[in-house]
Amino acid sequence: MGLQWSKAYDQPQSGHRNGGDPPYANRLPVVTTNMPVSILVTGGAGFIGSALIRAALSGGYAAKVVNLDALTYAADLRRLEEMASDPRYLFVKGDIRDGRTVRKLLAEHQPEIVLHLAAETHVDRSLDDPATFVDTNVLGTYRLLEEVRLYLTTLDSCARGRFRFINVSTDEVFGALGPFELPFTSLSPYHPNSPYSATKAAADHLVRAFACSYNLPAIISIAANNFGPWQFPEKLIPLTIAKALAGEPIPVYGNGEQVRDWTHVDDHVAALLLIARYGRVGETYTVSGGAQRRNVDLVRSICTELDRIEPLPLGKRHEELISFVTDRPGHDFRYALEFSRVRDEFKWQPHQEFELSLREVVQWYVDHREWWQGLMADRYPGDRLGLATTHSPTLAKTRDL
Repeated sequence: MGLQWSKAYDQPQSGHRNGGDPPYANRLPVVTTNMPVSILVTGGAGFIGSALIRAALSGGYAAKVVNLDALTYAADLRRLEEMASDPRYLFVKGDIRDGRTVRKLLAEHQPEIVLHLAAETHVDRSLDDPATFVDTNVLGTYRLLEEVRLYLTTLDSCARGRFRFINVSTDEVFGALGPFELPFTSLSPYHPNSPYSATKAAADHLVRAFACSYNLPAIISIAANNFGPWQFPEKLIPLTIAKALAGEPIPVYGNGEQVRDWTHVDDHVAALLLIARYGRVGETYTVSGGAQRRNVDLVRSICTELDRIEPLPLGKRHEELISFVTDRPGHDFRYALEFSRVRDEFKWQPHQEFELSLREVVQWYVDHREWWQGLMADRYPGDRLGLATTHSPTLAKTRDL
């Protein structure tokens, strides 16, 4: 297994806010190997985590994948049914806040990579129940980091040199962009505007602090909005499809002018595996599909596709079901990420063209309605969430410049 020491960038574009490498980036080598590795994935029964496990195993990246998931409301092991009989795959029901469970898994399976995706992720739920987000996203990340830190003390120098901790974060930590601002980069200042984004920002800061203070070989990956099959139906795309197919009003927050940057989940996890294998310790990478769309335009595109797949009677259109509702408190106006670092370092680029992928995803939800209908019957009936009583409408419009 070859080890190559990382070198500073010629241009000031790394994760250190003043340009160049952060102070701890060169302490550990970059691992350059094509050998399958042992991975611990937290939150692997979730939407992105399950896609990551499928990609890692089907692509021959992983010699072993241990999936640690507490199986909260958005988790579903049916996402991984095709992997259940794979001898390289092991599911463990457990919580990242349970230090004893994490400690046992690290000692027993000796992972070379930890990909941390376990989190509460829905902004609206964070407005209703911020304490759960603090508990899982902040305290859970701390407990996991502490166990990883102790685990590293048990490894020899070669094993420590191979180890990586990848923290998977969100573009929402940067706050809101104005309509004409350039996309966020890994150098952008954090400016979270919701309890969800604040807890993810706190988790990122903890990871960075453990990397700097304890020499923990960590990397942060920040992604734009994901979409694809198997997404829990509280999210915009599957919820729009579910409401439209049920003939119910399709909620669009405010005037629908908010802009989101969309990435197919398969593109995202491909980038994560590259970052885990070749990423530079101490760095932050941003991953985006480069597909910015207004929410209302996205919803209309879904309705147009449903008109083709399942036409309504009497010549009606699904778009007629759109209902503009009270906006989310503190709703960020626009997100967008640039992805030049993953493109230049790893030759990664989004392979999923957005409009074509969206049509395929709509078809998938039409074909798999039993799956999401069961979830909506048992766990989430499609009700409106996140109607906090007070907020400042100006804070989330744009960042302070």
